[in-house]
Amino acid sequence: MLRLIIMRLLAAVGVVLGAAVVTFFATRAMGDPALAIAGGPESQPTPEVLAQIRADYGLDDPLVVQFLAYLGNLLTGDLGTSYRLEVPVTAAIGEQLPSTLLLALGAAVVAVIVSFVLALATAGRPSRKASGVLELAFASTPVFWLGLLLLSLFSYGLGWFPSISTSDPRSLVLPSVTLGLPIGGLLTQVLRTALEEALEQPFVLSARARGLGEAAVRLRHALRHSLIPYLTMSGYVAGALLGGAVITETLFNRQGIGSLLLSSVTTQDLPVVMGIVVLSAAIFALVNLLVDLSYPIIDRRLKEHAA
Repeated sequence: MLRLIIMRLLAAVGVVLGAAVVTFFATRAMGDPALAIAGGPESQPTPEVLAQIRADYGLDDPLVVQFLAYLGNLLTGDLGTSYRLEVPVTAAIGEQLPSTLLLALGAAVVAVIVSFVLALATAGRPSRKASGVLELAFASTPVFWLGLLLLSLFSYGLGWFPSISTSDPRSLVLPSVTLGLPIGGLLTQVLRTALEEALEQPFVLSARARGLGEAAVRLRHALRHSLIPYLTMSGYVAGALLGGAVITETLFNRQGIGSLLLSSVTTQDLPVVMGIVVLSAAIFALVNLLVDLSYPIIDRRLKEHAA
């Protein structure tokens, strides 16, 4: 088990470093950072101003030197200073992170409830066809279109929920549903397939022979053996939360990492963009690490095999 943890931690570190390397060189390929610091082409900075900015920020050093300095700062937790906000990137991200985490949590709750209810209710039953159509609609619907539909119906039409982010807890409902339903549709397909395979196993026939009801068979026996593929997919779709947050936070006028990333890309605030990408890679690696470590807990046979 210790060896598994060490290997997964090394893999997680590799993912984060890989994201940092790709992001650094990609942002450098976008153009001269000094021009972005000066306010963009519309500010019409003089060559002297640009030369001074490069000297102040170390942008006149060779690219390899800049890259090594960036990695050194990254290892100490220093993500640099925002060009636009003129504050440390960690502070800029830290201010917006709680809002996005709250949205991600709400979307995850929606996705889990939708997937468990639909999968448990329809696995191996005739209703699975109708459920499959509904899941496909959820999974394939663009987030922005679904958000606009929910706003038109439940906010502008019925007036049940606020259309923008406020202190009212109800303002979190529509963004969470908008972000969670497509993920829930995908997870339902995975969980129902795994449940149908588990329901055909001999241990399920034995449980039914002992007189257990269908609900008990599904919840106490089949569900546990179906969680590994479900958790595996959950780890991968965790990365989709940030991408969906960019659209969702913009649509519902919410503050958060998504809106910060969008404004930073627009203004070429490269340190913030790189910081958010590295943070996203770290969260993705952490979620998948936790998923991997949960496998032996769910299925003891994997723990015995690892030993």
